[in-house]
Amino acid sequence: MQVIHGTTEFETEGKCAVAIGKFDGIHLGHQELLRHILEQKARGWKAVVFTFDPPPAVLFGTAQDKELMIGEEKRAAFEKMGVDVLVEFPLSYETAAILPEDFIRGTLVKKMHTAYLAAGTDVTFGSRGAGNAALLHRMAEPCGYEVHIIDKVCYNGKEVSSTGVRQAVEEGRMEEAACLLGAPYEIWGTVQHGNRFGRTIGMPTVNLIPSVKKLLPPRGVYYSEVFLEGRRMAGITNIGYKPTVSEAGRIGVETYIYDFDREIYGETIKVFLLGFKRPEQKFRDADELKEQMGRDIEEGRQYHRLLQGRADICKAADKRKG
Repeated sequence: MQVIHGTTEFETEGKCAVAIGKFDGIHLGHQELLRHILEQKARGWKAVVFTFDPPPAVLFGTAQDKELMIGEEKRAAFEKMGVDVLVEFPLSYETAAILPEDFIRGTLVKKMHTAYLAAGTDVTFGSRGAGNAALLHRMAEPCGYEVHIIDKVCYNGKEVSSTGVRQAVEEGRMEEAACLLGAPYEIWGTVQHGNRFGRTIGMPTVNLIPSVKKLLPPRGVYYSEVFLEGRRMAGITNIGYKPTVSEAGRIGVETYIYDFDREIYGETIKVFLLGFKRPEQKFRDADELKEQMGRDIEEGRQYHRLLQGRADICKAADKRKG
């Protein structure tokens, strides 16, 4: 996948099917948008994602800069889905002031050779956000592109949105976040050396320091899975400051992986948060912490056994249907 970043001076090759949007989290609504442009590859057109960096709400100070997906996560997701080109258009006060009509003619048509354009009903762009779905439709014929405006995807009667995903994550409702995203919420990182406390008590853990840009759920213990070397392994994860054994003051993501005892420092892993178990707490001493960790680990095993049982039932049902 080609990534165009940090410049307004670029030009894509050949006709393009373009999806324009914020794509924070790549939730079910975003996935529907992307499906439309990916289908156009059958016509020999490149699938292109156009997004702003930083998002308009961050530039103008109306939203926090914490992201559901940091840049590396987002790029990997687009590439896995089959996107050919990702344009991370640099948003500044100058570029945000471009007239919407000039943005369509100069960027979408001249620089990107847009033949097909997909956007959500709430799309905005250009000076003061005046560009919208109606303008895209109005300029489609004279500018020579097809336009498809995608209706909102709903879940449990509510529109799926990045705001909804963000609220679920911020409140630790990881099952709901997974339903809105179509997959569990994930945190990427490189395994770092910790204080090795877990290893001294026979419960070795892997430690990540998440990006400062990453939106994290409330501090606490979560049922989880870890993706490493092409495998997904069951685990239990603590997100927090480890107040009983550390005074470092930097939030970390510490995971005990079941039946795994290898040193993997420097490896990049993904931690998938499946469900919230309990809040982080400070214990009287290391012995009390060890006792609680033992309970967490055993209850985690039970959780994953139940999860696997449900998955096996679903697979059997699917087999009978087939």
